[in-house]
Amino acid sequence: MGCITVLLVVMVGVVSGQAVAPSPLFIATPLTQVGVFTSGIEGPACDVDGNVYAVNYERQGTIGRIRPDGSGEIYVELPQGSVGNGIRFGSQREMYVADYVGHNVFEVQLRSRAITIYSHDDNMNQPNDLAMAPSGVLYASDPNWAEGSGQIWRIGLDGNATRLFGDMGTTNGIEVSPDGRTLYVGESDERVIWAFDIGVDGTVFGKRVFMRFADHGLDGLRSDVDGNLYVTRYGAGTVLKVSPSGRILQEVNVLGARPSNICLGGMDGRTAYVTEVEHRRLVQFRVDRPGLAWQRLRPE
Repeated sequence: MGCITVLLVVMVGVVSGQAVAPSPLFIATPLTQVGVFTSGIEGPACDVDGNVYAVNYERQGTIGRIRPDGSGEIYVELPQGSVGNGIRFGSQREMYVADYVGHNVFEVQLRSRAITIYSHDDNMNQPNDLAMAPSGVLYASDPNWAEGSGQIWRIGLDGNATRLFGDMGTTNGIEVSPDGRTLYVGESDERVIWAFDIGVDGTVFGKRVFMRFADHGLDGLRSDVDGNLYVTRYGAGTVLKVSPSGRILQEVNVLGARPSNICLGGMDGRTAYVTEVEHRRLVQFRVDRPGLAWQRLRPE
């Protein structure tokens, strides 16, 4: 990939008339204590109040809510036997959770914390990560790790699931571009990110290679408001910031070899939170532009 220079940008703010300490960009620090999640730590998703939600907090089958100071709690328990993976927020701030055991996507109401099945299909392998188009349509990656294969699903506003592709590799991270016209899907074992065009009916076509990697795996994908992708490099211990043209802009050491996923949020949308499997914790680093999903949750 060539030599990558990590640019450190310093921000100085003012709080109550006093300058705050500079905050370097793209430098990771721990957010939570070691071991507060299980090795199934995944998700994550950011709300507009600075909290981060990630699955398997303290034990399997939970979703934890982590506050900006790193303290946390079990937010909800999923139905017995279900285990969550990817999380996304909808336009009404409802939460969608991929349940890879039960072939479900759950909907969780944030105020009541009521959990319902939003979508279910027995033909799913194990729905993994979720992406949301501007229309509210969900896309789900669906790997079969044992067979080294995978699928992509479109989940409409009525919760009905349609399989878009059934002959892919180990589909994992998934994201929609800010304009809603491009779907990115990563294949972990194959070390490739694909790009698809999204049609007006939500179907996809024009499959093409966006990026290939010579080593290590890849997992979660998230976009900022400019369409840059953040890519977790599972096994490499880094997160890449990649331009819409596929050029690597930053590489961030995330303090553990196995980052599984990422979201962009915090109080200003410019903090990246990474689920880090090796130490079963969340780490964080500041970024230069707000996250796309976080921006969409902001009031008009």
